[in-house]
Amino acid sequence: MVIVAALRAFPILFHAATRRLLAKSLALTLLIFVALGVALWAAFHAARLHFGWGGGGLAEAAATAIAMIPTGWLLFRVVAMAVMGFYADDIVMAVEQGSYSEAAREARPVGPARSLRFALASLGRTLGWNLIALPAYIALLAVGFGTIGLFLLLNTYLLGRDLADLVEPRHPARPPIPRGSRWLLGLVSTLLFIVPFVNLLAPVWSAAMAVHMLHGVRRKSA
Repeated sequence: MVIVAALRAFPILFHAATRRLLAKSLALTLLIFVALGVALWAAFHAARLHFGWGGGGLAEAAATAIAMIPTGWLLFRVVAMAVMGFYADDIVMAVEQGSYSEAAREARPVGPARSLRFALASLGRTLGWNLIALPAYIALLAVGFGTIGLFLLLNTYLLGRDLADLVEPRHPARPPIPRGSRWLLGLVSTLLFIVPFVNLLAPVWSAAMAVHMLHGVRRKSA
C-alpha cells in the first residue's frame, strides 16, 4: 500500500500549487541553515580570538564548512519536517484538492496556530529522541555496526508519527492510519531523506504519501 501511495504522490510534486509550497518550504529551510552557518562562523571566530589561534578568516571559513557538512546532513530532515509542518495545512489541502475533491470539501481546516504547534512539537520530539539515542549511536559506531539501523528504526517511528499527525486532524471522523502502515510510511520517508537531491522533495512527497495512505485506509475499510 505504501508503494502505491508513493507512486500516486509523485505527480503532485509537479502541480503548480505544490511547487509554490515546495519553493517556500525549501527557501525557509535554506534560510535557517544560512543562519546556522553564520552562527557557527561566529562561534569559531570568537574561539579563535579568545584562544589566540592563528589562521585568520580562511581557517574560520574552512572550519565552518567542515562543521556544516555533517550538521546539515543530520539536521536537514529535522528542520525540513518542522518547516513543512508550518505549511502543513496548505500542503495537505493541495494534495486533497488534486486527488480527493470530496474529502477536501469535508476537511476541517487546521489553521496556522495548530500548524506552528505541530512544527515545534515535531522539532522538539525529533531532536530530543535523537539526542537521547546519541550515546547509543556513538557506541554502535565504535563497534562498527548498527548505527544506520538504529537511525532508521528511530526516525521511521518519528516520521510515521509526524506524518500521521499531519493529515489525521483534518479528518477526525475517518479511520486513522494503522500502526503498521505508519511504520511503512515512516520507513519510506526516512529513506527518501537519505538520498541526495531526492531529500529536497522528501518533505512534500512524504506529506502527499500520508494523504493517500489516509484516504486509502478509508476506502479499504468501507
